[in-house]
Amino acid sequence: MARTVQPVLALLLAVVLLMAGSGPLGTVVSVRLGETDASTLVIGLVMAANFLGLTLGALFAFHVVTRVGHVRAFAAFAAIMAAATLAYPVVVDEPLWALYRITQGFCAAGLFVCIESWLNDSATPENRGTILAVYMTCLYFAQGAGQFVLTVPDESGYLIFSLVAMVIILAVVPVAMTPRAPPMIPNVSSLSFKRLWIASPLGIFGCISSGLVLGAIYSLAPVYASGQGLDLSDTASFMSAIIFGGVLLQWPLGRLSDRYDRRLVIVGTMAAGAVVSFAMLPTPGLGFWAMLLVGALYGGIGFAIYPLCVAHTNDHLEREERVGASGGLVLTYSAGATVGPPIAAAVMGALGPSGLFVFSGVIGAVSIGFAVWRLRARPSVPADQQMRFQSLPRTTPVAAPLDPRGEETVESTPTVSHTHAAETMEGIEAAVVQAEQAQFLELQGELDFGRPRESSSREPADTAA
Repeated sequence: MARTVQPVLALLLAVVLLMAGSGPLGTVVSVRLGETDASTLVIGLVMAANFLGLTLGALFAFHVVTRVGHVRAFAAFAAIMAAATLAYPVVVDEPLWALYRITQGFCAAGLFVCIESWLNDSATPENRGTILAVYMTCLYFAQGAGQFVLTVPDESGYLIFSLVAMVIILAVVPVAMTPRAPPMIPNVSSLSFKRLWIASPLGIFGCISSGLVLGAIYSLAPVYASGQGLDLSDTASFMSAIIFGGVLLQWPLGRLSDRYDRRLVIVGTMAAGAVVSFAMLPTPGLGFWAMLLVGALYGGIGFAIYPLCVAHTNDHLEREERVGASGGLVLTYSAGATVGPPIAAAVMGALGPSGLFVFSGVIGAVSIGFAVWRLRARPSVPADQQMRFQSLPRTTPVAAPLDPRGEETVESTPTVSHTHAAETMEGIEAAVVQAEQAQFLELQGELDFGRPRESSSREPADTAA
């Protein structure tokens, strides 16, 4: 494993720094908005802007990378993201903060495009699964651990934003210093929504519902925690518990779905999510540690629904369609995550902070009803014919080729770095050819130096005449 990870170690360090910096940013922005007179609906709209930026970035950020190259694009995206972070405490204005969130979401997608295309370039059919697993571990554990930057005392209101910006900028260093050649961007053509729906209505519905719930949790769980009387430090612990719980339960549930009817596992997971959502309502009365425990269980269940639905969709697709399906399902999740926060915020405005988990529980109940209907509409795929479960990041479609279940050969788009490298190599080759020709002519001249020429033998006669 060490030999597999060593070539991408600099990239993984960049992932850790990037997520440790950007991970707590949503939490602190949500909490700071909650401390103002902004309504819960306004907070939900501002926080949803980040997911809108991520969706737009997943669709268009690769154009920037192909024009200027990976290293320059990564540095530019990180610099803009850090600058927007430092701009938050200057003026507390909701429309401006929404603009910052859209910008940062777009830049985050661009950063993921750079990192994931580099990881794809280093992956082989033998180590693709290992690289993906290590990448996801770095992604989520750095995001969860980064929440604890909020425990730093910050009476001025500037310090935490400054620390976050510093860590984001430091993520540029390992990328800028890497000796690896710039990769090409995988050309991932996402399957159409219509094709995905025909293949697996349950998979599409599950990804949308997962986006609705997790988008709301990332955006509004800090507001919920503040509404329950938690300070910024305890809010950070609560968010970390949700994220770490999400990492720990995905694999056990995934392996269970490999052995039994995957749709039954999805239904059971959705039912458990609904139960835990409603169980969160009386939990604050049991104390802070009860909130952490139930929050970790909630995260473990909620994070597992998306990869389970991706695996179920792959059960009904041809091998060459699976990479495109993963890209399309990421965009489907992002669309749900963009819509979820405003709806959940409206419910919280009507019911109070606990309305967040009422919203989550209702989404879970509706999902159960849809899943049960699908159980009757189509026979299940036998367990021995199901695709192997694989946990996947919900970042950009560029991560899709890392899925070891997909087609191994994916076309790539050259970046400006590759064009420059190709032109440089052509110039070098031409220079080498010219040097060889000059050396040959020089050698030929040296060989002819001592040989009498016809013109020289005739010169005396001509002169005498």
